Amino acid sequence: LAALEQSKTRSHHSFARRPFRGLKDSKFDNHRLKWAENLPQRVLVVRKPDPTILTSFIELLLHLVTDLQLEVFVECSSVSECELCKEEASALSKQFALIASKLKTFVYGEAAFTDKMIDLIVCLGGDGTLLYASSLFKADVPPILAFHLGSLGFLTPHRFENYRQDLQSVLNNRSYFTMRSRLACTLHKAAAAATEKKQVLNEVVIDRGPSGNLCILDVIIEDQTVTTMQGDGLIVSSPTGSTAYAMAAGANMIHPSVPALLLAPICPHSLSFRPVILPASTGITVRLAECARSNAWVSFDGRDRQELLPGDHVAITTSEYMVPSISARSPLQDWFSGLAECFHWNVRSLQKALPSSTAANQPATSTAGSGSGSAVAANAADSSSSTASVASADDNLASN
Repeated sequence: LAALEQSKTRSHHSFARRPFRGLKDSKFDNHRLKWAENLPQRVLVVRKPDPTILTSFIELLLHLVTDLQLEVFVECSSVSECELCKEEASALSKQFALIASKLKTFVYGEAAFTDKMIDLIVCLGGDGTLLYASSLFKADVPPILAFHLGSLGFLTPHRFENYRQDLQSVLNNRSYFTMRSRLACTLHKAAAAATEKKQVLNEVVIDRGPSGNLCILDVIIEDQTVTTMQGDGLIVSSPTGSTAYAMAAGANMIHPSVPALLLAPICPHSLSFRPVILPASTGITVRLAECARSNAWVSFDGRDRQELLPGDHVAITTSEYMVPSISARSPLQDWFSGLAECFHWNVRSLQKALPSSTAANQPATSTAGSGSGSAVAANAADSSSSTASVASADDNLASN
């Protein structure tokens, strides 16, 4: 089940062994999912801890185990919650009882998954569910098929009512995927000899926490302090995370295929501190400034929040281990659809066209003209309308 694949987004990536490979498609300029040898046999199903999606969860498990004859892994807490549902006299609950013994279970924090153990991940929930699934893998991540059963759904483009067709498309090599870069983070504690290493899909946030004082942080790039941030905090984001907290902080939105890092301040006490986009290979170190009046706090994809003391620092760069996210259409179409549906990007009522009689009296303009040409035409129309109104008023005065 091993194949060689080279990341198309960053040339410095080493070859990684994966059970699938990406075929470049010139039409979409992205990758088509193709299993290297055998079809996937081991599927990890991760769901949102929400009782309202239990029916969908059990229905999916039945299809994977009974119809597709796949080996399925689920979290212990998910199965325990389903066990409680067996008391209900529903046909679905009775069917789940027949396959419960065939499910492989794990406990978060105890299992260390690798892409050699799992061939495919299926997520039921929202964006947070996909982030959680990514955190289970410290190295290579299997392809993720994410169904939207959560709140926002920007990273989960698939609709659950189509799960049978979408699974068949994945198994039959008819799907496309986007390689989403992650952040490789190393937390250095002055009081501890060991360091903590984390893989982050969205962003690392360093903020002032419960303190009412300014958060003062040194930003170090290539062993040089490039700036000292004073404000509520700082966000170091991947392109995928640029449409999350960083977007709310006023940063640019970056397509996940663009190799980049995003550095965005949170409410900086400076009008000139704007978010910046850096090369993906940049190494960023953030530490508490010596003049800081209080400690800072750091979190990784909104989890594992810890206090930063004097002498502590976080080193961040782009990880070599990416997340292959299976697209519903193409990566570009999914991204723009998400911007429109989830964020209502550039939504406003469309300006009405000029009346045909008025437009016929306007001088001809080039179809490739800029917006200024349209403005001139509109001003001309307004001027002619005003002239007609004045002339009409003069006629009325004369008749009176």
